[in-house]
Amino acid sequence: MAKTKNIDIPIEGMHCASCVLNLNKAFEKIEGVKEVNADLNSNKLHLLVDYKKVSYDKINEVVESLGFKTRADEVTLQIEGMHCASCVMNVENFLGKLDGIFQVHADLTSNTTQILYNKDQVSLKQMEDVIKSLGFKVLGIKGQSNLNEEELYKKDLKDKRNRIIVGLIFSGILMALMYIHVDVFGLSMGELSLIISIAPFIYVSLPILKAGFNGLIHKNLNMDVMYSMGIVVAYVSSILGTFHIVLDHSFMFYESAIMLPSFLLIGRYLEARAKNETSSSIKELIGLQPKNANLITLDDDNNILTEKVIKIADINIGDILLVKPGDKIPVDGKVIDGNSYIDEAMINGEPIPRTVKKDDELFAGTINQDGVLKITALKIGKDTVLSQIISLVEKAQSSRPPVQKIANVAVSYFIPVILGIAILTFIIWYFILDSTLLFALTTLISILVIACPCALGLATPTAVTVGTGRAAEYGILIKDGDTLENTGKVDVVAFDKTGTITQGKPTVQEIFSYDLKEEDVLKYIASLEKNSNHPIAKAILNKAENLNLDLFTVNDFENISGKGIYGFINDEKVIVGNLSFLKSENIDISENPLKDFENSINQNKTAIFLVINSEIKGLITLSDKIKDNSKRTIDELHKMGIKTYMITGDNEKTASDVASQVGIDNIDANVLPADKLNIVKSIQDKGNKVIFVGDGINDAPALTQADIGVAMGNGTDVAMESGNIVIIEGDLENVVAAIQFSKKVMKRIKENIFWAFAYNGILIPVAAGVLYPTFGIVFMPEWAAFAMALSSVTVISLSLMLKRYVPPIKQVKN
Repeated sequence: MAKTKNIDIPIEGMHCASCVLNLNKAFEKIEGVKEVNADLNSNKLHLLVDYKKVSYDKINEVVESLGFKTRADEVTLQIEGMHCASCVMNVENFLGKLDGIFQVHADLTSNTTQILYNKDQVSLKQMEDVIKSLGFKVLGIKGQSNLNEEELYKKDLKDKRNRIIVGLIFSGILMALMYIHVDVFGLSMGELSLIISIAPFIYVSLPILKAGFNGLIHKNLNMDVMYSMGIVVAYVSSILGTFHIVLDHSFMFYESAIMLPSFLLIGRYLEARAKNETSSSIKELIGLQPKNANLITLDDDNNILTEKVIKIADINIGDILLVKPGDKIPVDGKVIDGNSYIDEAMINGEPIPRTVKKDDELFAGTINQDGVLKITALKIGKDTVLSQIISLVEKAQSSRPPVQKIANVAVSYFIPVILGIAILTFIIWYFILDSTLLFALTTLISILVIACPCALGLATPTAVTVGTGRAAEYGILIKDGDTLENTGKVDVVAFDKTGTITQGKPTVQEIFSYDLKEEDVLKYIASLEKNSNHPIAKAILNKAENLNLDLFTVNDFENISGKGIYGFINDEKVIVGNLSFLKSENIDISENPLKDFENSINQNKTAIFLVINSEIKGLITLSDKIKDNSKRTIDELHKMGIKTYMITGDNEKTASDVASQVGIDNIDANVLPADKLNIVKSIQDKGNKVIFVGDGINDAPALTQADIGVAMGNGTDVAMESGNIVIIEGDLENVVAAIQFSKKVMKRIKENIFWAFAYNGILIPVAAGVLYPTFGIVFMPEWAAFAMALSSVTVISLSLMLKRYVPPIKQVKN
């Protein structure tokens, strides 16, 4: 029988009856959608769906294919009590049944649950009630509560440690009683053991038994139910044996009944410590955020009038701040006075400090090493580069690569299968093979305890968390699990030229004038270029600023993507652009400008024309240096068997020269930004998986079309980047490093999954007694519990090894 729920999804872009009709028709064809009604008045899509068949991703895909957008509220809840894959699945499944919940993603590593929902349909209180009913505790909304996560972590460890100590001490005492016959008030050994064990058994087992009881109440067969069954069977058997009710004194498992939960808690204790280590990278990033700043006021000569210490949250854009040697930069800002060296390794992975002076930009969290700086605040709070990096890394660490589906499928069948194996084993040994009840019961308890999907549940998220955090230390921000998995599978890497292969900082080389002064040619061009953010525009404006030129006022400015710009100055139409732009405007090119243009192109320079009222009045040339590591990057890609392309709007001669210097295989020149998408698509149509590397501004369509878009950030525009991967500070070698990270992390995930299956595959038969007939080996329940704990610790330890991983391209460099 289908499990249905109602969801109302806000839709952006509906404005007529045909929009409604298109949405209704599209969703009527989707399997699992029982009812659909797009409402133009409320701008919502009402759906009755089988939540097992229709995902939010599928809904979003259909909506976007029709040209609309979905809008969802989002909240991340901090949860206490999740400790295995079945816990994660239960949180996701039970929350997913609520009307108005679009998508749920519980993360075992961070103990959080990210929820997409419609707040008009479902409340946070309803979500909390569901989570509490499963036996977990909602600590608050991540980022909005006053909870100290480090204190909670230490408190949890302390609680587990205390229970472990009590459990081991009393299980030791109970084991000693088996060999030392003590006569206390005429009590038998069993009766004395019962009295001694009651309090420690309740104290040590309570968290497990409570969770198991909650699971049974909600018909939720989880690992705590399995553990509880093993523990209770052991303890109840001991009581029955003590009083000779059905069983005799050989069935006294008092020490095992306490040792079992003790070993389980040892596993969870070690697991908690290891999980805490996996998120150390994000904690280090968060720790970079300073708490205070020195707010100052200045006189006209930049002398300090007043100074006071304020909290970071109280800083406003435009405030003047004093940064002393050793201080962390409190905001993203600009130097207004002073010189120093800034350690930016935590932002871009570069170990060499950067020299800064007046007008240079600074980033929050970096460290002032030398001089005193006066800076003005440009970006604060969540808008700083550091905050954006933290946000991107957190999202990446909570995402799941497709390989996680293997573990999810296994976990969904795991517990019922194991329970069946345990019962079947008991039946075979006791009723068919005629073994003792004691032996059959021992195999039952051992199987219940040893079989745990915890390691499977931890295999992927721990590796993703450590891997993406480690990549961030090198200035590589991988945005999600899909990207992490697929980056290592690419066949082709296509590059933009300016700012990617080259430094993206062109400089003005020559100014040719025809009927104007050279100074006026620059003045006209700079007046139009001040409205553009292109690297060429910045170079021209820098030149004009150095010459202290007063620029013209421009009216009716317009940018023609990939060609140039135009506007009106003193009622004259002024065009600034490339040869293609002039041809499209039917501008005649006389002999001298054409000769100067061709000479410049032959010298691999970029040439920009100045046209006033349809007459060419000037020509300005610029050149851009190739990045030092461009050739090495291309060489490394070729060694990996990856083909390379360069797709650029620059002319054929310049493009060919740059490509030959760095060794790129294929060139597409004179390409408009919109056409880069089509070239990427044509490469994909040949069966290739493509990475496109660009600056994230003009290259947005190509970055989106590529299988993996890599945006070369310059530090200030991380949030605007369109890529699946952001390379901080544009280190081109990190394109190769990102591929190497992908391959390494995916290899480690597969190793983790293998070992998770291997532990269960090998030890479940041993627990079932297959070695007993030949070798007389019985796998006792307490050792089964220890082995179960060891499986999770093994998987996490393998993931933690990624913290020391250095991509091969960086090993050679260092």
